[in-house]
Amino acid sequence: MIILLMLVPLSLMLLALAIGAFVWAVRRGQFDDMDTPALDILHDDERPGVPSAAKTPKSGSDVHAD
Repeated sequence: MIILLMLVPLSLMLLALAIGAFVWAVRRGQFDDMDTPALDILHDDERPGVPSAAKTPKSGSDVHAD
């Protein structure tokens, strides 16, 4: 029975700590937008296999010989 006198207050302190951590996370905005970060990886900026204008090699009169 003595152990209950130690475990009940200990469990109440852990419960208060967990509630405090949850309230802190909500106030800091941790749960504001749960969907967008997971979907960001699906939105690519460039299509694979299609070179952009900056990556195309220069040819003809655009090439300067040093």
